[in-house]
Amino acid sequence: MYHHVKKLMFTVRVDEPDPRFGNMLLEQFGGANGELAAAMQYSIQGLNCEDPDRKDLLMDIGTEELSHLEVVGTLARMHLKPAKFDREAAEADPLIAIAGGGGVNLFNSQGNPWTADYLKITGELDVDLRSNIAAEARAKIVYERLINFTDDAGTKDALQFLMTREITHMKAFALALESMSKPAFSVGRIAPTPGLVDQFFNDSTGTGDHGEIDTRGPWNEGGDWVFTESPAIQAETGAANAIVTESSPPVDEAGLGDLLIEELRDILHAEKQLTKALPAMAEAARFDQLRELFEQHLVETEAQIERINECFELLGKTPKAKPCKGMMGLVEEGQEIIAQGEDKEDAAADLALIGAAQRVEHYEMSGYTTARNLASQLRHSAVVALLSKSLAEEENADQLLNQVARSLMSVAKMPAAIEQA
Repeated sequence: MYHHVKKLMFTVRVDEPDPRFGNMLLEQFGGANGELAAAMQYSIQGLNCEDPDRKDLLMDIGTEELSHLEVVGTLARMHLKPAKFDREAAEADPLIAIAGGGGVNLFNSQGNPWTADYLKITGELDVDLRSNIAAEARAKIVYERLINFTDDAGTKDALQFLMTREITHMKAFALALESMSKPAFSVGRIAPTPGLVDQFFNDSTGTGDHGEIDTRGPWNEGGDWVFTESPAIQAETGAANAIVTESSPPVDEAGLGDLLIEELRDILHAEKQLTKALPAMAEAARFDQLRELFEQHLVETEAQIERINECFELLGKTPKAKPCKGMMGLVEEGQEIIAQGEDKEDAAADLALIGAAQRVEHYEMSGYTTARNLASQLRHSAVVALLSKSLAEEENADQLLNQVARSLMSVAKMPAAIEQA
């Protein structure tokens, strides 16, 4: 919660009000780099932050920025005060004098209204901290320029205080970012394309009218940099394309490739077990519609096994199943349901079978989804296509089972309805 203490963080003193300078101060009240923007940006980042330590940092600084807003607003109001009664002062900014009564409002120095578009909030803590460091640097520069445009001693003191706190916040954000121990260029979770990430394109050549030259420095030479001719020049001269494209094989730093293979081996064993279980389920089904559905899905399952084998070939691995304990348990449960169904009415027995079958479908759907997502991350597009087709078949089988179940539930109600009649 917030509590307003009726005392400024810094006591403001203005000896000679200057309405024109008061208008300039509004840049730090309702402008893009102003105190309200900072307070909202850090506070909302803090509300979204899952890291309790850095959440505290964001909320602390966001709250201080609200205090700074009060200081800037008070300073601006004191400078704008003559606009309330003096015609010449009012003419300096009619918007403030006439529409605003000579006081502050959520506008910048040009009269543009404050907007949430000023806020930089991504939900990625390290990215947001970098934005905050840049925001504090911009605000520091604005305060520095304001100091240079006033001769009022009290105003300078207040602005010096506010400018200094921007550096304090920069230090805090920078150290918070450093404490996360993330590599400087590790942004997000998807790795950049190897090779392409180290290419510097020389997109400007020759000597300009004002002496501009092609320059080499640590930003384009040394280390891992590959200085590359401009893509436009390459196209014009017909030179071979030296640009590393997105089709480059990804670097599997997180072991996702091994995880994909494990998932495929698990699914392969699960599908092979299912080819043995489905005939028994079809034989146990009492209603033709359900029996035909099991027989149809057996054909699909055999095709899915072929697709998994093809995935292994595309990945350069030998198709090899890994015992899938999850499917073993589901198959065993299905066998129990078949045995118990011998003592049930036809509709009830088949509804129990459908329940067992849908548990199998959902298990397979989760396996295919995981494998497909891994293949997508690793940019194995052909593998993604094969797995997506099998996943779609599993989802369709689940829907068909739902339809049969609804029909059987209607059948199960009929005897009761007849007795009541």
